[in-house]
Amino acid sequence: MSSTDQAGTNHTTTNSGGKAELAFVVGILVVVVAVLAYAVFSGEGASGDDVSITIEGAGAAIEGAGSALEDAANAVEGAASGEGN
Repeated sequence: MSSTDQAGTNHTTTNSGGKAELAFVVGILVVVVAVLAYAVFSGEGASGDDVSITIEGAGAAIEGAGSALEDAANAVEGAASGEGN
């Protein structure tokens, strides 16, 4: 976002962070909850069959998710304590 003050100086503010990683993790959680909800509420009852869900290649996709969540938690904690100002 750019803005100009009264003296004509141009100021640019950039926001960077793990928003994409956080959105990806939230998306995965939504899919997992949807699958579990379907399994619970499908109405077919317990058939006694084993269910196995395998996600191949997910390791590389969520490799940085832990650190992204930790960074987000630290940012929220810093903002709550007033360190962000």
